Amino acid sequence: MNVHRPIDIEDVHKNTKLLIDGIPYNADDVDFVKPGKGRAIYRIRLRNLRDNTVLDRTFHSGDTVEEVYITTHEEQYLYQESDHYVFMNTETFDQRFVSEEVLGDKRHFLKEGSVVTVTIMGEEMIDITLPTFVELAVVGSEITTKTATITPQNKAAVLETGHTIGVPSFIKEGDIIKVDTRSGNYVERVNIRK
Repeated sequence: MNVHRPIDIEDVHKNTKLLIDGIPYNADDVDFVKPGKGRAIYRIRLRNLRDNTVLDRTFHSGDTVEEVYITTHEEQYLYQESDHYVFMNTETFDQRFVSEEVLGDKRHFLKEGSVVTVTIMGEEMIDITLPTFVELAVVGSEITTKTATITPQNKAAVLETGHTIGVPSFIKEGDIIKVDTRSGNYVERVNIRK
C-alpha cells in the first residue's frame, strides 16, 4: 500500500494527516478565507506527529499536498537491547526494534510487559502513547533526616527503569509508586515494601 497520495488543498480538513518536507503532520485547525479578488487562502495549523511541535502554514486554492496514511495499534514492550527497545504487535506477534531517539523521554516510563498504543506511518513507528499513569518500583533513594520543616521536602529516587524523579521524603527503596507519564511527576505511593 502506498503510504501517501497527492490531494487538493480544498480536500484538507481537521485531523487530515499530511506529509510536508518528509515529516508527518496532523491538521489541527483549517481556516478558509475567500478574499474579494484572487485565490482562496487556506491557513492550516499543523502538529508534527514525531515531536508535537506546531507549525502554521498558508496555502492557496489549487495547491496540492501529500496526504499520509497513519495507523495505530497496540504493542507490548518486551525488553531493551543496547540503545534499542523491542516491541511486539499484540495481534500479529511481529517484533520491531525502536531507537531511543524515537522514544525520547517516554522510554523512562516503559516497564517490561507494558502495553502502549503505537502510531505507524508505513513501516516506521513515529510515536507511542503511554498509559497516563504507570506503577514503578523505587530501586534507590536518598536517605532523609528527620528535621522539622513546615513545607514538605522532596528527594531524588531512582526508578526501576533507571530514571530519577523527585518523591516525598517518606518514600523508601522497594516502594511502588504511581507516576504521571505526561509530566514525569510522582502521584502517590501504591504499596509499601515489606
